[in-house]
Amino acid sequence: MAITNTFNGSQWLVVVDMQRIFERPDSPWATPGIQEIVEPIQRLIRWAAPQVCFTRFLAPVHPEGAWQAYYRDWPFALQPEDSPDYVLMDAFREVEGIRIDATTFSKWTPAMQALLKPGHRMILAGVSTDCCVLSTALAAADGGVYVDVVADACRGVNEESHRRALDVMALYRPQIRIVTVNEILGEPS
Repeated sequence: MAITNTFNGSQWLVVVDMQRIFERPDSPWATPGIQEIVEPIQRLIRWAAPQVCFTRFLAPVHPEGAWQAYYRDWPFALQPEDSPDYVLMDAFREVEGIRIDATTFSKWTPAMQALLKPGHRMILAGVSTDCCVLSTALAAADGGVYVDVVADACRGVNEESHRRALDVMALYRPQIRIVTVNEILGEPS
């Protein structure tokens, strides 16, 4: 697979939801293996800087529609946006980059659409592969953006769900490609 390993204004690294709520082992939303993707994401950040965007999943102040049922199942998550659970993990808190918050799984928000226009490329990493990464990738592809999902810089709720989500996204080729950190960086495997 040929990957262009130069970064320009039409490409953005989007780091999805690397927050304490997904890092804390005692959190109901703990993502197994999240620590394993910190170093690969840091490598991508060094390569992509300054065109790096960090997203955060936040609970809405007043859930509406189907989100009401969702938060009945996950009431612990109804916290204010400045809650310690919703801050970025320590490894990313001080890293320069654009911050985009969303109360939805997909981070393909108007703010993200201002960064990435049709024909641009989103390089996607973070958590969870089987929820917010998947939702963001599909919406961005529908918006005309090429998406590279960096498989070894993402984690799901478990390995099976991670793999299944990658398999589903691979069906959307050529809009969505499943790649590795080494492929993106142009380094040998």
